Amino acid sequence: LVRLATEGDRADADVSASVREALQTASESPLEMRRVEFVGPQVGAELRDQGGLAVIYALFGIVVYIWFRFEKKFAVGSVAALTHDVILTLGVFSLLGLDFDLSVLAAILAVIGYSLNDTIVVFDRIRETFLRYRDGTASQIVNLAVNQTLSRTVVTSMTTLLVLLALYFLGTEVILGFATALIIGVIVGTYSSIYIASTITLMLGISRSDLIVPVVDENEAEQLDP
Repeated sequence: LVRLATEGDRADADVSASVREALQTASESPLEMRRVEFVGPQVGAELRDQGGLAVIYALFGIVVYIWFRFEKKFAVGSVAALTHDVILTLGVFSLLGLDFDLSVLAAILAVIGYSLNDTIVVFDRIRETFLRYRDGTASQIVNLAVNQTLSRTVVTSMTTLLVLLALYFLGTEVILGFATALIIGVIVGTYSSIYIASTITLMLGISRSDLIVPVVDENEAEQLDP
């Protein structure tokens, strides 16, 4: 794999031909050029814009889903945790200087889905615990629910990491970025589902009354019925 920066107005074909000629001169065996790719600033800008829009659309859809599925305070907590996962994964790529391509973008979207699944499991148990126990503060109930799902969350993440580590160490160069992004995202998403999503929900003042469907009195229902 040979990577070169662009050389002004020089054509890509000329650059690839020069590289092949130089390598062939230094090698006694015949060379085979399998693929030539060019990524310029326009392609990078399109990837950035389209990728950013894809992430924003995904987060917006998640907000709507959790708002109707649970409660708006849960929706804010889950999106905050997912945003944290995306930013931290991108930050690791930036710090390590790793390539960001379409496969990594697909991994970022997969991280959002994986982390959301963990968060939904935790939120569902929190809701059940709130409705089951009448005593105890909100923080006590959330802590109980998180502890009840802790083993499931850790075991699921460890199993997923085993597969991703196999892809990272045994896979080819093509899926290296994809596997790297998923490994970082699974690790970050695991603790964000436990510590960030539920904590932000508590900070927003979640309580048992938020999860109870209001009961309409029969007389009030008759008055509301036209």
